[in-house]
Amino acid sequence: MTTSRRSEPEDNPARVYLASLAPGSYWAVRHSLETVASLLGGEGADPWTYPWWEVRYRDTAAVRAALAKRFAPSTVNRMLSALRCVLKNAWRLGLMDHETYARAVDVQNVKARTLPRGRAVEQEELRKLFGVCAADPSPAGRRDAAMLAALYGGGLRRAEPCGLDLADFDCGNCALTVRSGKGRQDRTVYLSSEACGFVRLWIAERQEEPGALFCPVASTGEVRVSRLGGESLWYILRRRLKVEGISPHSMRRAYVTDLLSAGVDVFTVQRLAGHADAVTTARYDRRRDEVQRQASARISLPQA
Repeated sequence: MTTSRRSEPEDNPARVYLASLAPGSYWAVRHSLETVASLLGGEGADPWTYPWWEVRYRDTAAVRAALAKRFAPSTVNRMLSALRCVLKNAWRLGLMDHETYARAVDVQNVKARTLPRGRAVEQEELRKLFGVCAADPSPAGRRDAAMLAALYGGGLRRAEPCGLDLADFDCGNCALTVRSGKGRQDRTVYLSSEACGFVRLWIAERQEEPGALFCPVASTGEVRVSRLGGESLWYILRRRLKVEGISPHSMRRAYVTDLLSAGVDVFTVQRLAGHADAVTTARYDRRRDEVQRQASARISLPQA
């Protein structure tokens, strides 16, 4: 759609933008930019070498149209947001003048109202998941149970367990300190006594060496105190989460849904989940059908 001139790594706007992101956002945004770069520059184009400063409104409009044919509106809008941020960095780096930048980013999001994607995890499914981990006598079984407990019991995002250190677990208060979450925000989440117990069992296996809380486990059962990558965590959890329709993010949906079902107010749940606003928290609520049925049942009509 545009040109071929290549940028130097140190001044590439995509590289500058990605470097500013928290670890939990990096991979999703990188994937978005890889998709957009391939649409702009054709097969083989990548975010690191594409000349973003040569993008014009006709290009962003064409990208929007192409994305809308392939992806759900929320995905399209996420990718357009990443594109806008890269172009803003091109302007900040002096690679685009302001008028060219303003015109290029003046492309509207895709508007659509769709049913929420994904689902939460039922209690019976949770019991089965933890049962699978318990049936594994190796240290990996205790580690994976502890990670599942953190994802569900603390409502962590998929990548956040990778950033936890042993020092971030407060055993006395059953609390985890999540550092540099989405938006580089720190927050404290509190685990139930059951979830805290799973983490304690893992630490007893891992020992008290400082460093990453969740570590690789060799096939021999040796625990290596080093940090798991986001892709490694995804692979581990996919291996355990074999139930159809359940992903690591389903645990976070279940966390929000179950807190709201228990009567916790949405603003408290918002803070615990690390959401920027309560509207985002509401999108995680999977009680809608049941709540709507109960509300409708309150409507009475006069007897014939």
